[in-house]
Amino acid sequence: MGEDVRLRAVVAVAQAMALAHTPEESWRAAALGARDALGGSFAALSTWQRDSGRLKVLVNVGERAPDEEEFPGDESYPVHQFSEITEFLHERWANGGEPHAWVETAEGPGPGRPGYPHPRVAALRRRGRGACVVAPIVLHARAWGELYVARPTGAPLFDRADADFATVLASVVAAGIVQTERLEEVRRLAFTDPLTGLANRRAVDLRLDEAVDRWRVDGSVVSLVVCDLNGLKQVNDTLGHAVGDRLLERFGSLLSYCGAMLPGTLAARLGGDEFCLLAVGPQADEVIAAADELCARAAELELGAGVACGVASTGDPIGPVRSARRLFRLADAAQYRAKAARSPKPVVAGRDGAVIRLADAPSPPLGPGRDRRRFRDAPPPP
Repeated sequence: MGEDVRLRAVVAVAQAMALAHTPEESWRAAALGARDALGGSFAALSTWQRDSGRLKVLVNVGERAPDEEEFPGDESYPVHQFSEITEFLHERWANGGEPHAWVETAEGPGPGRPGYPHPRVAALRRRGRGACVVAPIVLHARAWGELYVARPTGAPLFDRADADFATVLASVVAAGIVQTERLEEVRRLAFTDPLTGLANRRAVDLRLDEAVDRWRVDGSVVSLVVCDLNGLKQVNDTLGHAVGDRLLERFGSLLSYCGAMLPGTLAARLGGDEFCLLAVGPQADEVIAAADELCARAAELELGAGVACGVASTGDPIGPVRSARRLFRLADAAQYRAKAARSPKPVVAGRDGAVIRLADAPSPPLGPGRDRRRFRDAPPPP
């Protein structure tokens, strides 16, 4: 393979990883790019999980064996079976060396014979592959994992030049992984509440818009549970904000726990003492049951005065939902109704006639996200 071809291959891998929006897309782009660049039929990207001492496969691409999934959930191998990760890499780096790729082939003595080779070789034979090249991936001067590319039995074996090129590709992949991790951290900070670790209002707005669009297409039920944690101000005023923060964290844990009763539900802190659950898929009655459980558990907290919960679901008769904001207004109005009535259970739009009247009452425009204040300032509903 000429230098120009390999240079283009390196650029292609870097560009594909840069265009990835998720870690999974980035891993897949790295493996596919390396497979194509090295003329392989299969490639995998794995990471070393130091806490468990295992090499975990993140992605398999190309001609996969029956036991290989593209994104395996639990494919991993004890690191002690792959000594180069802990010995070859660490010893050579400690002596000032650089990580280099190496080649394994399916040739060699069989099981039980002297010199029977590495488990990697047994895997090559088992899966009908003739050779592989393995390149260490190094991040922040530490072994992160490896890039693995294989060719089928009968294809030309990898040579030293291929191994050297795989080393270059691994360094490009490492740079791409660092970029992906930084973007993920930025996304995490942008969509996460720093105190509770729950999603924040920005994340809810984005997910709710997508959920309502999906509801219009396939009818997937979208439900919102809007919560107001009672008694936080009194806790802050009498016991201090540090104690108030602990109350918020404790309630956030309860919210996450109850949200887990509904698969795929987003648990979020909207700001201050306001929280919500956003469920897509579960029926309204299931969401109400989770909200009821949340109210019961919040009432048992040592601090605060329970929680006011309002529920709005497209699975209930709530009238037309032309926008995500409409669903939010209904859930907000239900929450206000619960708070005004000091209800120990969630109030549900469509099952309490006052809620829809409250949500539909005319009011001056306040801008996105301020309906809650309007309901607080309004007189109690009849």
